[in-house]
Amino acid sequence: MNVENHETRAYSPGRVNLIGDHTDYNEGLALPMAVDLGTTVTFVADTSHRVVLCSAEEPELAEVDLHVRFDAELLQAFEPRWARYVAAMVALAQPRYGGRGTVDTTLPVGAGLSSSASLEVALALAFGFEAEPVTMATTCQRAEQAATGVPSGLMDQLVVSEAADGCALLVDFADLSTRQVHMPEQLEVVVVHCGERRTLDHSPYTSRRAECEAAAFGLGPLGHLSPGDLVGISDPLLRRRARHVVTECDRVRWCASALEGADLAEAGRLMTASHRSLAQDFEVSTRALDDLVDHLLCMPGVFGARLTGAGFGGCVVALTERGAVDLTALRTPAWRVRPSAGAHLLSGF
Repeated sequence: MNVENHETRAYSPGRVNLIGDHTDYNEGLALPMAVDLGTTVTFVADTSHRVVLCSAEEPELAEVDLHVRFDAELLQAFEPRWARYVAAMVALAQPRYGGRGTVDTTLPVGAGLSSSASLEVALALAFGFEAEPVTMATTCQRAEQAATGVPSGLMDQLVVSEAADGCALLVDFADLSTRQVHMPEQLEVVVVHCGERRTLDHSPYTSRRAECEAAAFGLGPLGHLSPGDLVGISDPLLRRRARHVVTECDRVRWCASALEGADLAEAGRLMTASHRSLAQDFEVSTRALDDLVDHLLCMPGVFGARLTGAGFGGCVVALTERGAVDLTALRTPAWRVRPSAGAHLLSGF
């Protein structure tokens, strides 16, 4: 292959989590789905020893030496901030050649729709990194953790790597087993931004993870526990954190069954119960998220709504009848999304 001017284009979707937040790093269950919004990376190889990318969403280029070391302190010093993700993926994917390229996305950044995982997986494919979904996901997770310093879970990278068209993905993080869950045709998924941008590196996310680890001490991963095990946690705050994880795993299981049986009212009820648990037991909601959930639940044809992602801002996801929500009447950005296939090459390699 003549490396000069060889072009590779790769696409990765974003994701919305229907139910099951803060369960992935507790070896629990989650039910995310890839969405029809995503990131395209176009990379044109050359004989240089640098990767240079531009993005319409960012004012500055990401410029990375081809032989950058995978070192968290080094990676977190890159500027602009989005170059940290590029540098981490160059270090892990180890592209054979340098080159120039572009990053285009239809995903809102900072909305909790996994724009970072979408970028990471698209970069990996554009750089020629080939792996089955779990290896792709764990590699990109390592990149995210190193780039941000946040001990984020695996859900986002896994679903955008393994998703199937028309399906959500039921994930058991105890063993990383998955099952495709068909989404009913009569169902519409609506995502609405609450107006607060979410960034995990400036949120209590790391504290919540530490609290879960403290609650699990002596009992084992919270995702493996039953409600009866919670009496063994003496600290009331840690018990609340654990109660969310334990009850959320049950809700994920029941919600997957409800969707497979096209019981939209039950699926919506479980999603709303999930939001209450995230707000009260896990304390990751905000006033804006709570108000938006309540507003959507008052609309005819809305089965259920909840914050989606880690919380602390970002988006709410709602299950609705088709056309039930007029997106133009909402005060913040909103999208109708459909369950889409996972990341793939568009051209090259």
